[in-house]
Amino acid sequence: MPLLSDLQGKRAIVTGGATGIGRAIALALAEHRVRVAVLDRDREGAAATARAAGEGHLGIAVDVRERASVEAAFAEVERAFGGYEVLVANAGVSTMRRAVDLTDEDWDFNFAVNARGVFLTNQQALRHFLARGIQGVIVNIASMAGKIGAPLLAHYSASKFAVIGWTQAVAREVGAHGIRVNAVCPGFVRTGMQDREVEWEARLRGLTPEEVRREYVAQTPLGRLETPEDVAAVVVFLASDAARFITGEAVNVTGGAHMD
Repeated sequence: MPLLSDLQGKRAIVTGGATGIGRAIALALAEHRVRVAVLDRDREGAAATARAAGEGHLGIAVDVRERASVEAAFAEVERAFGGYEVLVANAGVSTMRRAVDLTDEDWDFNFAVNARGVFLTNQQALRHFLARGIQGVIVNIASMAGKIGAPLLAHYSASKFAVIGWTQAVAREVGAHGIRVNAVCPGFVRTGMQDREVEWEARLRGLTPEEVRREYVAQTPLGRLETPEDVAAVVVFLASDAARFITGEAVNVTGGAHMD
């Protein structure tokens, strides 16, 4: 991807940055000379991503479900970087079960990370932007399952639908301040999370993991599983001035698996 020079020197926070999509986003931003704070519950994983990004980046432990943890982590970024202009709220989880078998714990866990985590981190960033007159950018990682309900993932879908609704509403609230808020909706991304989901789905449906993956590819017109780097490239674009007139969108990055 050509260097987006307007990103050079900016500062970004990426949650859930130790592995998978979050790690790819952090590294992609760093390639565009953005100084990145990698936040994750896994402190060592966050630090490893920061080291892989090069000098000047930061790894910080955070639990996005807890307001005090979010406030402390964001304050640490402010102390280290002097502020930030970009937030990528990527931290997410999933479990898989038939709707009739879902437990309260399944529901609460998915909503605590996927929806409450977006709320808490977005709110902290918005307060920072508004207090300092920063025309900042927020990119929330939603999902294709936030646009079309995914069987065996009803609770996860509900949490990602919430992310898209939040994104649209907040974009309308803060647009007058020059703050842009968008979401990205990945499809079948090959990550550690997907590896777990494939195993779960295979057991629930009486298939092999290889059969499940072949179904994913068959549903994707571009004919392959998505990579974290496919998602990261779109996030970098949305963070840049090239997307200066885009806000309130939930951008599909699905290889055509979902179109709207």
